[in-house]
Amino acid sequence: MARTTPLPDTLHRSPFTVYESRALGVPAKRLRAKDLADGGRLIYLPQGRDLDLRERARVLAAATPGAWVSHQTAAELTPLGLPPWMGGDPVHLSKPHELPRVRRAGVVGHRVHMVPGEIGECGGIPISLPPRTWLDLAAVLPLKYVIAMGDQLIRIPRLQFEGRTEPYAYKEGLRLLIRQHPNMKGVEKARLALDEMRVGADSYPETFLRLAMVDSHLPEPELQVCLDPYDPWSPTADLGYRRFRIALQYDGEHHLSRGQQSRDNRRDEAFTSSGWSYFKVNADDMDEGFRGVIGRIKRAKRRAA
Repeated sequence: MARTTPLPDTLHRSPFTVYESRALGVPAKRLRAKDLADGGRLIYLPQGRDLDLRERARVLAAATPGAWVSHQTAAELTPLGLPPWMGGDPVHLSKPHELPRVRRAGVVGHRVHMVPGEIGECGGIPISLPPRTWLDLAAVLPLKYVIAMGDQLIRIPRLQFEGRTEPYAYKEGLRLLIRQHPNMKGVEKARLALDEMRVGADSYPETFLRLAMVDSHLPEPELQVCLDPYDPWSPTADLGYRRFRIALQYDGEHHLSRGQQSRDNRRDEAFTSSGWSYFKVNADDMDEGFRGVIGRIKRAKRRAA
């Protein structure tokens, strides 16, 4: 019985393209062995292997010269994220206008006008950088999501959690990006969103809470409200009104860890013991459009006025 020649280490566990196998000297007949499956035009993968989104995006981009990962897929592969109803199986690939659109099963192809500096790399995958991804998605996202995604672009990251200190973008840079694509679908929505974006929201729900408060005729809240602005170690709440001594904290999933709960308890006690009206907000409040929370804020504001 003929023995199957082992594949190079970089190929035997992951999907790969014909181009990659040729570069490593794998003969064409080896690709017909039973341990490999046909992954579509120019693509092979280990038999019986289910691919995650990152693997599919990488190999599809590698099999499509001139293309890069974009739109919904780019958002999923970066910290920008997507609304729960978006995303899914198709991989979005873009090409410049002068090249033909990608036509392949499992791919949504786009032909776009691209300016240098809008494409980067993520784990070896050519991909739209976050500002361009935001602009691409402005055409298909509701306005409040365009604002929330924009808030994630311009927020100041925390080095200890993300390994970076600079935001993905500044508002002036996003204004330039919009000016460079005046005829792009969704550009007007992006321009509207830019006016409503604020530095300081660490999550989509925090942005949605802020927008709901403003829509309910409350004053625009301050973001990242520090209990004592003169103390660098003073606890901080997500948003609130210093004038009325009102603070709000949105508790997402990361607040369930033991360490985070301990830090949360110390912050909560600091605000309440200082006489602030302090409100904990969660996904249940968001599901009801924050109506109950907003009612409590208004009552607290009247008492403090």
